[in-house]
Amino acid sequence: MTIRKIIEIDEELCTGCGVCIPNCPEGALQVIDGKARLISDIFCDGLGACLGECPEGAITIIEREAEPYSERLVMENMMKAGDNTVYAHLKHLEDHGETGFLNEALAYLEEIGHRNLLEHPPEGADDIPDMHASGLDEPEMVIGDAADATAAVDVPRQESQLHHWPVQLNLVNANAPFLKGKELLVAADCVLVAVANFHQDYLRGKSVVIGCPKFDDARAYLQKFKDIFTFNDIEKVTLLHMEVPCCFGLKALVERAVQTSGKDIELEEVIISVQGKEV
Repeated sequence: MTIRKIIEIDEELCTGCGVCIPNCPEGALQVIDGKARLISDIFCDGLGACLGECPEGAITIIEREAEPYSERLVMENMMKAGDNTVYAHLKHLEDHGETGFLNEALAYLEEIGHRNLLEHPPEGADDIPDMHASGLDEPEMVIGDAADATAAVDVPRQESQLHHWPVQLNLVNANAPFLKGKELLVAADCVLVAVANFHQDYLRGKSVVIGCPKFDDARAYLQKFKDIFTFNDIEKVTLLHMEVPCCFGLKALVERAVQTSGKDIELEEVIISVQGKEV
């Protein structure tokens, strides 16, 4: 046993919809007795491919004592799903620099006499999605030339549109006066960095809370949102989040909180690309 990252499923939030199952090619999840269950620690790599797929925000990443992840057992189990699933898994390991696990996987293919799927991909491989796209590590990318930023033209200084404090969801009092009768902007942390004109384009005239469901407690977020919607006369919520899969967990939490609050609240979703533009 060792201390490592692994998923945890909140049974109270889980509805047993099974949306998470196809996004776990390792076979660590099954729906049993109406709930998604982690059937074996050794099949869960802790990268959270299922995290952003849960519409209820029931899946989180924790650290606990668990059996070590076994690449060999994962490959034995995954071969039943076919070459497309295995190829997506191998690409994930390659793209994320998991050289040790990748070598184990390729050695297993060689051992059973199966072709190297990285060298000889299955037909239509270019159309196979990254099944681990919502994992703990987002792919690194260069969006633009850093030299462009240093050569940027001067623009008039803009005034802040923030009229209250704090803004981090965990710190906001659900009964705070600045929430009363206001339109609420719920923004993922990364949006503030990606959107150049965040204050002028989205914050003006609104109260705001920010957070990241990937690294914070989803259950605490759900309760806080529910309290905010229950205790305040909020007519509209604008949800602003990034296009990356992990960000969609914020949407699930907000939608769930609106439903459980029993309030009739308009919800507008705005998705932001990694280039800072609306999708």
